[in-house]
Amino acid sequence: MMATAESCTGGLIAGACTDLAGSSDWFERGFVTYSNAAKTELLGVPAALIAAHGAVSEPVARAMAEGALAHARAQAAVAVTGVAGPAGGSPGKPVGTVWFGWRVDGRTLSECRRFDGDRAAVRARTVAHALGRLLALLDAPP
Repeated sequence: MMATAESCTGGLIAGACTDLAGSSDWFERGFVTYSNAAKTELLGVPAALIAAHGAVSEPVARAMAEGALAHARAQAAVAVTGVAGPAGGSPGKPVGTVWFGWRVDGRTLSECRRFDGDRAAVRARTVAHALGRLLALLDAPP
């Protein structure tokens, strides 16, 4: 079973999963934690972690993935937090910056990607990358 913890995609990953017939066999739940408060309240991401690193950061993406599993009946999770645009970017975190977190087989992995394009393109590429990497991790030996 899998769970999602989404910020910048606003539920698009869960939506892509549940678009597939039979997804109730492997999709357990999704958390849309767009605000910092939601990340803390629903996933248990420490507010101090967000304050120290920002919501769009490796520690927060990892904590989101770990929190999704801690609050779900699942064995795998994917989390995303990023700047989809068109505004909200900064020199250190420009529009298109997305941090990913995956929790699979007791391991938490993370990665930062930067996607070009408008808001819809950034979000679509985020969904594709999040799920593509999750499938690869599930297929790989632990």
